[in-house]
Amino acid sequence: MTRRLLCCAALAAMTTITLPLSGATAQDTFPSRPMKLVVPYAAGGGTDAIARLVAQGVGEKLGQSFVVENNGSAGGNIATQQAANAAPDGYTVLMANQGPMVVNPHLFKNVKIDPLTAFDPLTLITAAPLVVVVPKNSPYRTIKELIDYAQKNPGKLTYGSAGNGSASHLATVLLAQEAKFEAVHVPYKGAGPALNDFLGGRMDFMVTTVPSVLGLIESADARVLAVTSKSRAKKFPDVPSVAESGWPNYEATAWYGFAVPKGTPKDIADKIRKATVETIKNGVVRERLENEGAEPIGNSPEEFAAMMKSESGRWADIIGKASIAMN
Repeated sequence: MTRRLLCCAALAAMTTITLPLSGATAQDTFPSRPMKLVVPYAAGGGTDAIARLVAQGVGEKLGQSFVVENNGSAGGNIATQQAANAAPDGYTVLMANQGPMVVNPHLFKNVKIDPLTAFDPLTLITAAPLVVVVPKNSPYRTIKELIDYAQKNPGKLTYGSAGNGSASHLATVLLAQEAKFEAVHVPYKGAGPALNDFLGGRMDFMVTTVPSVLGLIESADARVLAVTSKSRAKKFPDVPSVAESGWPNYEATAWYGFAVPKGTPKDIADKIRKATVETIKNGVVRERLENEGAEPIGNSPEEFAAMMKSESGRWADIIGKASIAMN
């Protein structure tokens, strides 16, 4: 009897210890160490600028460091694949944008994953028009002057981009399709390196994100000829859109969101998403995004997934029409 009572007491003690632990969720302890935000472009560009702005706010809300890791190799494919293969535990987040997510699968022959199925979308952070810019000493004062020269001199103009399949690349491809001109593409590993050569006069124009070139515009080292949205941008009310300048079907925007490796626990994914949405709705971050021509969004995972699927189909058609492919 004594032995039986001792056994029962031991079991009761074990029960009182294990019940509270079994009731805990991954969300209760997450994050317990620094997180990593994978940015599939080089430091210094528009994607990187937005990534660092949002990462700082999310890290503060979650109480952990949110470290940005840049890798612009292979148009962002390598970084995207590495993020997809990371442990689905919430400690690796991808800065998802149209290049690696919805363009590269149609552009590169050796993409080893389907980004739309390899990740669980969290939220679309922001979307913004791009700008057509020329160096300060350029002879072109309007978008019409630039395109008129390009039409009459096929292959004479050069343009840089943040990389093959980046927003800047495809926005220019679409512009060339709509305006019927040819220009030579020079891809870089991010907008930052491209703009260094832009400043050096080694290219004629760029279509790029506002955050990446805003400092050059404000210092008058770059001149804005047009914005890529259908209508004028709040940031540049005196600058016409490409559409109103004579090519009404033209429209291109850059978008950025967060995604996590497929299979990340929902409670952890929800916690990251909540911190992200709260960050971009915050007055300071919202103001900085809007000052750089971006619009804070913070939609649902389902809405973000549907948007990416639609964008994938759209860019597949554009790439197919242009007959461009990368090894």
